[in-house]
Amino acid sequence: MKPNELRAKSPDELNKELNELLKAQFGLRMQLATQQASNTSQKRKLRRDIARVRTVLRQKAGQ
Repeated sequence: MKPNELRAKSPDELNKELNELLKAQFGLRMQLATQQASNTSQKRKLRRDIARVRTVLRQKAGQ
């Protein structure tokens, strides 16, 4: 997910995207806890995507 793609979205779309990412992060965290996850690098990617969405949301709120 690229920041330019996020900046083109509305705040409502960004909030929806953030909720989906948080749900995916929770699911992955549960998989890691039960040792069912095969791709552990996904955790880092999700964390960074969440940070990107939150950053764009804060930028839009400040304008």
